[in-house]
Amino acid sequence: MIILISIILLALAGLAIWTRLKAREIEARYPPAGEMIDVGGYRLHAVHVPRPDSADLPPLVFIHGASGNLLDQQAPFRPMLEGRAEMLFIDRPGHGWSERGGEANDTPAGQAAAIARAMQAKGISSAIIIGHSFGGAIAASFALDHPQMTAGLVFLAPATHTWPGGIAWYYGLTRLPVIGPLFANTLALPAGLTRLESGSACVFAPNPKPDDYVSKTAPALVLRPRAFRNNAIDVANLKPYVTRVAPRYPEIKSPTVIVTGDSDSVVLAHIHSEGLARDIEGAELVWVRNLGHKPDHVTTDLAVRAIEKVAGMDVDLQAAATSAEAALAADNAVCPG
Repeated sequence: MIILISIILLALAGLAIWTRLKAREIEARYPPAGEMIDVGGYRLHAVHVPRPDSADLPPLVFIHGASGNLLDQQAPFRPMLEGRAEMLFIDRPGHGWSERGGEANDTPAGQAAAIARAMQAKGISSAIIIGHSFGGAIAASFALDHPQMTAGLVFLAPATHTWPGGIAWYYGLTRLPVIGPLFANTLALPAGLTRLESGSACVFAPNPKPDDYVSKTAPALVLRPRAFRNNAIDVANLKPYVTRVAPRYPEIKSPTVIVTGDSDSVVLAHIHSEGLARDIEGAELVWVRNLGHKPDHVTTDLAVRAIEKVAGMDVDLQAAATSAEAALAADNAVCPG
């Protein structure tokens, strides 16, 4: 028994050393892309694109989902919106290169407050808030707690309401004291690296994942021990949080568009997206057939049109959705399955 315990301890120590070295390698491969903004005792990492003279849109703030970082939103949106708006892409507290801050940032409301302070630090008094997936819960909380700073809302495959069932086992395990940090510092990174490509493909399904998605958006950053545990705490806290806060969504008065796919296997669109459309007066729900969980990357044109609609432009989003569906059908003909 003593020998077995010794072997296990040595193996864990070896994994911890390997994890530390591999995490440094990941950080060297994906260094900070922007600046560190002091938001009151800790710093958020963000890419700020100043307002161009040619701007025809209000400022835009992008909030990424679980397991992500600001590159996930910057990659599809910045090329399409450069020259049209001031933009702020933010690593949420404890993700990417942002510091976590206090326990308040274990909830969407705390993270929304941190993002509001980052906006103020960059001189952005009001913006359209674009939230993908978990970022949708933060966008909704932002609108509730900072209505004067919310020029509009665009939800992309949002996670905003309570749902049947629970969460993946490793989230619940990693959030626990003692055993959670142990798991995050030994087994999570090597196991996660084996699933980066396949896991990303599942998030995109049934749509094809871009070949350069993993290298371009750096999801490996979430496998670093501290980021992995922050992500687990976020996910584990989400259901009780939205259960408590979702009844307040009717208080939201900002112009709102929700873009969602009927083939999303990550969040249940009929609960979250339809729930937002029901709860927010005047919100427009845009359904896209054969679209999975990544409208930000797969139907970026439609997401941009949604931003334009929220900004007050005359946009027929249902017609835009039909065009997006036709493009998806063409892609599926080339890349079936």
